[in-house]
Formats: sequence, C-alpha cells, structure tokens
Amino acid sequence: MPIFAIILLFFSASMHAMWNFLLKSSEEKYIAMGWQVILSGLFSTVLIFFTGLPPRSMWFFAVLSMILEAIYFILLCIAYSDHDFSLVYPIARGAAPALLVLWSAIFLREQLTVGGYIGLAFITGGMIVIGATTLLQSNGEKPHLRGILTALSVALVISIYTFIDGTAVKSGPALPYGLSMFVMVPFVTTPYLTHRYGWSSFARVWEKNYKYLLIGGVLGLVAYMLALFAYTFAPLSYSGAIREVSAVIGAFLGWRFLKEEMGGVRVVGSAIVFTGVMVIAIFG
Repeated sequence: MPIFAIILLFFSASMHAMWNFLLKSSEEKYIAMGWQVILSGLFSTVLIFFTGLPPRSMWFFAVLSMILEAIYFILLCIAYSDHDFSLVYPIARGAAPALLVLWSAIFLREQLTVGGYIGLAFITGGMIVIGATTLLQSNGEKPHLRGILTALSVALVISIYTFIDGTAVKSGPALPYGLSMFVMVPFVTTPYLTHRYGWSSFARVWEKNYKYLLIGGVLGLVAYMLALFAYTFAPLSYSGAIREVSAVIGAFLGWRFLKEEMGGVRVVGSAIVFTGVMVIAIFG
C-alpha cells in the first residue's frame, strides 16, 4: 500500500469525521446536512469551470454515484435525527469496508491476503462491541435496534458508491469526475428536504450556523476529493478500509464533546475497528 495513499486517506478520514461532527452539533441536523450538500455543490460548480467536465465515458458512473450519494445523505439525516452520532457513525463507516472488499473481489478480482481476512475480523468485532452498547441503554425499546439497521443501510450505500467511484477514477481524471458528482447531488437532496421541512427552516438554520455550514461544505468536498485521488493508484478494497478510521474519530468526538451515553464503550469498539483497518493497511 503506497505511503502517500495512506496519508491522503488519513486526511480524508479526519475531514469526513469533522464535518459529520459539525452536522450532529447543529440543532436541525437534516437541514444542516442539506446546506452542506448545497454548499459543496456550489464550490464544485465554481471549480469545475477550471477543471472542465469529465470524459463522456465517466458520465454514467457520475450520475449513478450521484443518485447513491443522495440516498446516502438522506439516510444519514434520518439516522442522525433519531439516534446517537457515536452509534450510527462508527457502524455506518465501519461496516462499509467489509462490503467494499466483497464487491472488489467479485467484480475487480482483487484478492484478500491473510492479513486482509484478519483485518475484516477485527472490523466485524468492533462493530459487535459498538452495537452491544444498545443492549445497555435500550431497556426494551426498539429505536436503538432501528438505529443499527439504518446505519447498516448507510454502510451498504457507502460501499456501492465507493466501488463505483473507485472503478471510474482508475480509468479517468478524478477531480472533474468528483466535482461533477457533487454538482448534481443537491438537485436530488434539496427538493426532498424543502418539501419536507420548508425553505423557512433552511433560512433559520443558515442564520444561526452559517459559519459551521461553510466549513462543513469545504470539509465534505475536500475529504472526498482526497479519497478519489488515492483510489487512482491504490487498491480499492484496502483504500476504502483505511479511510474508515473516520469511525474512530467520529466515536471519540461524539463521546468527548457531545456527552453521549456509553461513549467510552463505543470508543473501545471503534478502536477495534481501527485496528482492523490498520492490519489491512499494513498486511493486506
């Protein structure tokens, strides 16, 4: 695994966890998510005038990825509205590498090493630890189980769009491809959110949180651009796994700054996920 790719993916993971933390910190998380998508799209629109559009051979991948990204954002809004950040985020980001390895093995013929299998076992074990905390706080209620299922749905979508993007950028320029996808996503997410919550909610959230929203828009865009660039020259299955150290960062932020219950246990589970990611990175 190239060292430069690992560095890029670590920066990407940190930025990704930070913008998710900013989202969870806002009062109306679904509206804040909508603003993040809009702002990333606006920034991408400006940049794409300098980079140009991707080749036509990449358009199908970009449109398909855009649809999946929109679904991802909507699911994430639902998950964050009803459940703890430190529960949803580690499961969603931690389960995705296992699924991505599966798609890469089936469609790209990427082969796992012994280290790869060991790493995936750690990731799965970490997810079990994180999910087990719901038994300690649910008291027979169902929302926490629903939170886990929602997070796993998010993980499935993440794995598919990561596979599509990673496949696309191995045969074409990453920057214009990624920018074009970000330009299109708001055209799906914004009508959904405005229909459900109204433009007045968008105006209210902007007035209260515009600084955080601008930062989140930049972080979300740059984080994924760094990941796309790493996918161009590093194995996709392992690259996707390394990027998921954002699960560790996300669980720590939710525990340390949002005062969420059982955060310490979830941090332990996320640390196990992190160990699995590192085993894949080094021995995979």
